[in-house]
This record gives sequence, C-alpha cells and structure tokens, in this order.
Amino acid sequence: MRLIIAFFLPWLTFFTIGRPISGIICLILQITLFGWIPATIWAVYALSQYKTDKKIEQALGPGR
Repeated sequence: MRLIIAFFLPWLTFFTIGRPISGIICLILQITLFGWIPATIWAVYALSQYKTDKKIEQALGPGR
C-alpha cells in the first residue's frame, strides 16, 4: 500500500514512515511539475530503506 502512495502522493509516504520534515520538503518538490519524478524516486528509495531498517531491527531482536 505504501508503494502505491509513493507513486501518487510521494510526500505522504514520508509521513507514514515517521519522517515529517522530509515529507514537507518532498511536498514542496512535488508541487513543481518537473519535481514530481524526483520526489517519487526519493519516496520509493526512502520506503525501501525503511523496510530494510525494520528487517534489521527484527533480526537483531528486541532490546537493541
């Protein structure tokens, strides 16, 4: 679901993963027509990093 949001509303992706400042910057970038593609790429990249971080946290176990 977050991947679909990353394509259509890139700025909202950052709010769902807990990075509101990046979300605001992405929204400003997305407002321009030429900024939409970089904003989408940035959102998809950030989402993949978020998923990787969550997998690492699960692998290390609780308390770390």
